[in-house]
Amino acid sequence: MTTIQEAVPRERAAVRREALYFAVRNGKLMTGLTIVLALLLLGLIGPLFVAAAPNEYSVKAMSPPTGEHWFGTTTFGQDIFAQFVHGLRATFAVGVVGGGIAAVIGMVVGFVAGYVGGLVDEVLNMLTNIILVIPSLAVLLIVNAYLGIRSVAVQGLFIGLTQWPWAARAIRAQTFSLRTREFVDLARMSGSGTGRIIAREIAPNMSSYLFMTFILLFGGSVLIASSLDFIGLGPTEGVSLGLMLQNANQWSALQLGMWWWFVPPGAAITAVVGALYVANVGLDEVFNPKLRET
Repeated sequence: MTTIQEAVPRERAAVRREALYFAVRNGKLMTGLTIVLALLLLGLIGPLFVAAAPNEYSVKAMSPPTGEHWFGTTTFGQDIFAQFVHGLRATFAVGVVGGGIAAVIGMVVGFVAGYVGGLVDEVLNMLTNIILVIPSLAVLLIVNAYLGIRSVAVQGLFIGLTQWPWAARAIRAQTFSLRTREFVDLARMSGSGTGRIIAREIAPNMSSYLFMTFILLFGGSVLIASSLDFIGLGPTEGVSLGLMLQNANQWSALQLGMWWWFVPPGAAITAVVGALYVANVGLDEVFNPKLRET
């Protein structure tokens, strides 16, 4: 028993080293991560180097990109670059909050249902199916419409509370296949409790799958938040990429030829979601030996 228990951590370390070896050589993964990290860095440090507030008015209205206003100005003279960098920060924040909450709930429900089984599994599976069939976007529309004050955190919270069911079902299925493995039986025989077995034995063997699940939830949260922002149900204070698109549409930027108002936020949303998808495909190739490019 001791020999097997000691061999498991060594095997996991070998798997991690092998995955890292293929990860740094995977073009899709590196490209996706580079784009996401570059935009994240711009969103984090960009506002520190912008003198104008994102919604500050100036006399230079409808100005195209210049040395003074890199992304031009709106019909009200607001600096679009200032809005862009602040919007990037808000977009990543709602992705982290929404994706993180959905991932945590999905993992807890999926692990417990898949490992414990029986009545607990039936109850959690019924709850998952109920949430799954509820039109989440319609619920978010109703909730956001009746909230007096909407913030990025509140938006991310409600997105996370409605996006976890598919992750829970997928994690439950994976847990079912792992709970009868030898290393889990050994941990059970040694007296480890349910929580310890899930945290120390099952979850580490699903770490790659869990990370890929979070990436998909992150991208989904960004898309949902942008959709809510575009139809006018975004944060009531501050700025986001979706709100920039909504304002550009509301004030006829396309008809006025002000491409610099709607192209940057639209391109950034596409870049974030697309890069996350490409990175997720790269991760699948890294962790699946059949898909690796040698």
